Amino acid sequence: MDHVRASVWGPAEFVGPPPLRLLVEGLLTGTLGAGVIIGVAVGGAWNGAPVLADGEAGLVCALALAVHLTAVRAGRALIGIVLVLGVCLALHAPQSAAGVVLAQRGREQSVVVTSVQGGGAAAARPGRYFCSVADRDGVPLKVRIWRGCGQATRPGDALAVVYDPSGRVPPRGARAGVSLAGPLRDLAGWAAALVGGCTTAVVRSYRLTDPAVDRTRPAHGQRL
Repeated sequence: MDHVRASVWGPAEFVGPPPLRLLVEGLLTGTLGAGVIIGVAVGGAWNGAPVLADGEAGLVCALALAVHLTAVRAGRALIGIVLVLGVCLALHAPQSAAGVVLAQRGREQSVVVTSVQGGGAAAARPGRYFCSVADRDGVPLKVRIWRGCGQATRPGDALAVVYDPSGRVPPRGARAGVSLAGPLRDLAGWAAALVGGCTTAVVRSYRLTDPAVDRTRPAHGQRL
């Protein structure tokens, strides 16, 4: 049972508080992992690289983080938890990365509502309305807007949207008081959970002895 518990959750062969070295290593591992996953999404959205902006590169980073924890012989359950958290962070990062780009270089313009959908219980997101809009020249936008679109919105109404002059991220409804920290704040929970999971996995990977060395030693009472 001790062997199974050590394989699943890590041996954690220390008494009292965990070694400071392991705490620092775990925090650095989680922070770097979360930073790279978010960074590649923001960089991809900023430069218009779909492979980075759409989350595929973030998924690779999450897998690399799990491989690193496997290399330090962390518990399998903790590796799985970290992998799930890394995947969730990678999947949520593209939306926040687009928000960062719009917060930095986005411009606001007025568009005209052409139709309103959603809001019913059978909708994909009950209670949320989506507006199809067109610009001043009557050209429809390829995306539907939900920020600023509500039950009282009717075709012909004007909505304010924020768009990227470079066209690298889709436009979205304008919000008052949007800052650079706003989109990143949406990822804070996932990033903090990933850092905590990595720290726990690294700390619990601590072994007093090397299992490879122990297997070469004779058991008690056994002759070489």
